[in-house]
Amino acid sequence: MDYKTRRTFLKRLGQGAIGSFALPVFGNSLTNHWKAEGLFEGDYTSEAYWELVKSQFNMADGLRYFNNASLGASSTSIRQATLGFRDLLDGFPSKYMWGGWQKEKEKVRESIANLFSVDAEEIALIHNTTEGMNLIARSFDLQPGDEIILADHEHPSGSIPWEVWQETKGIRLVRPELPVLPKSVSELTEVYKKAISPKTKIISMCHMVNTNGMLLPVQEISKIAHEKGILVAVDGAQSAGMFKIDLHELGCDFYSASSHKWLFSPKGVGVFYAKKESQHHLKPLMVARGHTDESIRRLENYNTRNLPEVLGLGASVDFHNTIGAEVIHRRSYELKTYFRSKIEGNDHFTIKSPALDDLSSAIQVVEVNGKDVKDIKEKLWENYGIDCRPMTSHGLNALRLSFAIYITKKDIDYLVNALQELATA
Repeated sequence: MDYKTRRTFLKRLGQGAIGSFALPVFGNSLTNHWKAEGLFEGDYTSEAYWELVKSQFNMADGLRYFNNASLGASSTSIRQATLGFRDLLDGFPSKYMWGGWQKEKEKVRESIANLFSVDAEEIALIHNTTEGMNLIARSFDLQPGDEIILADHEHPSGSIPWEVWQETKGIRLVRPELPVLPKSVSELTEVYKKAISPKTKIISMCHMVNTNGMLLPVQEISKIAHEKGILVAVDGAQSAGMFKIDLHELGCDFYSASSHKWLFSPKGVGVFYAKKESQHHLKPLMVARGHTDESIRRLENYNTRNLPEVLGLGASVDFHNTIGAEVIHRRSYELKTYFRSKIEGNDHFTIKSPALDDLSSAIQVVEVNGKDVKDIKEKLWENYGIDCRPMTSHGLNALRLSFAIYITKKDIDYLVNALQELATA
């Protein structure tokens, strides 16, 4: 990429979204415009391209951030767009809080629907994954003896709602154990098939578990479940934005995700999908004027809410589309493969994420053999400026490493070198 092209890339990626989104009328993706100029055809295959993407994330000096699975960063353009909306709101509060941004809000819904290949009438704009899982768990009038399947790797935000809203009524929670390192998709589907009984009403499952980045076979489980009249709810916190997802193809009834991780949106914004045929099961967590609305909007009717953050989600999708969902998908797997190639076969390390691409992606978990993970985590931060997450459940004693699109191969080289030094110290 020559100097002139690089300057154009930085200018548009850094300022383009604010031009599109910080005005009352927005939503035009930059993708088609950029392609028309022929700027980036094939550039994503070079590390120079990803260095430019990285430059759009204004991280703290000296920080090497491998903790996107905990919380993502917003790019400069997304931050600018959100601040622009905030300025508009504070300039005329009542106009923009109640009605002034109705069309813009619907454009955000449409952009999310397009991203996940579903209908806009199947998308609600909520706060986070936890809210969506609570919404699902509280909606059902199940009877004592009914069963809900929740595997043992579920995030607390995916299991506690069922414990509070259903288990206390006498509903049985079935907690099958998943293998930490499955060698095939069928190995996981068998776990769920064995857990199903005539009393099973709902299967609630992660798309990607937060413990070791294992991908669960939602499509296969949904097919099995629906043949038996069982509903499927999915916690998509760790998958939304990491790779391409077609929710109709996935087949689940409900899908809840926090967009502030792999979609890099403002914090406190989330996405909720409910298949049209399954929406009648759901009841809103909060009710206000307009609660009789029969559309999916009844699930997001909070009256006053932080609309600049919601509209900032639109800027996040635009940023995602500008790079390209397929390109991001490939990059996620490219970084996974690159990292594993650097440490596989090294006796100092044990990778504790499944190897197959059908079973893991841009979250990889590694143990430094013979070392306490909390100690290694602290030394990575203190000595190298590397932030990551220690995982101790399920016997992992391992570091959870997130390879978001602002991570380059040079960053991975730096990480592996640091791990090697600590492993041999």
